[in-house]
Amino acid sequence: MTRSNRSERNSSLILTHGDSDGVCSGAIAKSAYPDSDVYFTSPVGVLDELQLADGYKNIIICDIAVDESRCKDLFRRLEELAQSSNLIYIDHHPLPSDCFEVEWLHNDLTVCSSELTYKVLKDRLSRDMRRVAIYGAIGDYYDNTPSVREWLRDWDKRSLFFQAGTLIQALIFAGRNYDFKRKVLLPLSHDRIPTEIPNVLRSAKEGASLEEKLRIHVKQEVRTLANLAYVVDPNGYMSKSAIYAASYGGKDVGLSAEYRYKRDVYDMSLRSRDSVDLNRLLRSIAPRFGGSGGGHSAAAGARIPKSSFDEFLRELDKAIGKEKSRFKVDANGKESQ
Repeated sequence: MTRSNRSERNSSLILTHGDSDGVCSGAIAKSAYPDSDVYFTSPVGVLDELQLADGYKNIIICDIAVDESRCKDLFRRLEELAQSSNLIYIDHHPLPSDCFEVEWLHNDLTVCSSELTYKVLKDRLSRDMRRVAIYGAIGDYYDNTPSVREWLRDWDKRSLFFQAGTLIQALIFAGRNYDFKRKVLLPLSHDRIPTEIPNVLRSAKEGASLEEKLRIHVKQEVRTLANLAYVVDPNGYMSKSAIYAASYGGKDVGLSAEYRYKRDVYDMSLRSRDSVDLNRLLRSIAPRFGGSGGGHSAAAGARIPKSSFDEFLRELDKAIGKEKSRFKVDANGKESQ
């Protein structure tokens, strides 16, 4: 990615994730800081983006998990930027153990990034921007928090779920088309409903058709280990593929893996339907196979070299089994119900 010359820049920078929670978080931040340049990034890419962030008055980072392998370098760079910029880092992913508390970091694992972004920036926002926060909450499965439940009372819940579902499906269908996502984020920052944003309804419809084909493909191609169901190269949405893999494989954890030829790695999306903490397991296991992983306890991702993929799956399957056995016994040593 190339940045414009400093003289051509806006005074603020927003770095956010490209999923529905990230787009909604970015839209809320854009509403609070209308003069912002907006770029999409990831946990493995945010440090590189920040090398080009000098000169901005305000830097807002939303929904970007801290990559364990680059944590120290990332925080060192953020501390440098905080000396000359108003830095705000908003995230809801678990932090690596060696991260430290700083005033510019707002981290809460109990809510989505959109809700947290609204709360951190609410003094600069219209009250109606809570609606965009609700879209993000629905997209990230955090729509049952106390605040979101309270905010939903001010709207027709059915209408909000229709708008959120349309937005989510369109953004997933867009994939890495960040120009499209940027064109969606801007009107969202003005609280425009998704169905009135150009091309969102069309993309959502095409995405729904693709998902149905994907569901049938996963049903036919899913593979299983003792505790894990997985599908390889589903040719579609990875997160949804992981959900359907768990369902049709009859396992508590589903995994979808896609081979990246240029990097010779498998990128993976995982979903847990039980008490298995995927974030903890992946942060522990993935580095042992030359990869990285993490996210939320019930929804996470990983990247593993192709040469280690099969062995990684077997080790993860064993770890899931141990994790499930651990939760069968309560604190008194009795089997839980």
